[in-house]
Amino acid sequence: MPLIKLIIARHGNTFETDQTPTRVGARTDMQLTQTGEEQALKLGHHLKSANRIPDFIYTSCLRRTIDTARLACVAMKCHAPSEQLDFLNEIDYGVDENQPENKVIDRLGEATLKNWDKNGIMPESWTPRPPEILLNWQNFLKDCANNHNGQTIMTVTSNGIARFALAHTENGRDFPLKLSTGAYGILEFDKNWRVSDWNLRP
Repeated sequence: MPLIKLIIARHGNTFETDQTPTRVGARTDMQLTQTGEEQALKLGHHLKSANRIPDFIYTSCLRRTIDTARLACVAMKCHAPSEQLDFLNEIDYGVDENQPENKVIDRLGEATLKNWDKNGIMPESWTPRPPEILLNWQNFLKDCANNHNGQTIMTVTSNGIARFALAHTENGRDFPLKLSTGAYGILEFDKNWRVSDWNLRP
């Protein structure tokens, strides 16, 4: 069976260094900052130089992922068709939405957030729950295997969603969950899904 490459990219920055970042989730449709736009262009140039130009692109319904994909395509001179998928949207952080990190830590505790960052164990009030996200990735990967033989596919999503794709690969446990802004990972399919690279920063 022909090899399928799946690029999983995280959108660019939505805060500049002089701004106080907050935990922005699915309910907040922020635009990329200038730095975020530059990260998206860098991503595109990097993918083009590595001969990883996608044949099809999937984004979330949020502007930060749509614009990251659009600018990356400008840099790649790529005209691949694209589609928006709800499951690629960010986590809904509930009462922690748009709160600065110190307030989130005060509410949940450092141990809870470390468990999320290192082990993917989600705080109880956040949604969608991991079983739903895992099922969505399972269905998506199955669709890619059935319909994108021999192609390179790119998804643009958030760190909170991207990490769950690793669970459906043979070697996902060998990689940290973190996917930095503007960075990407590569999954390859040939009978089974494997991670070939993760958290590559252009």
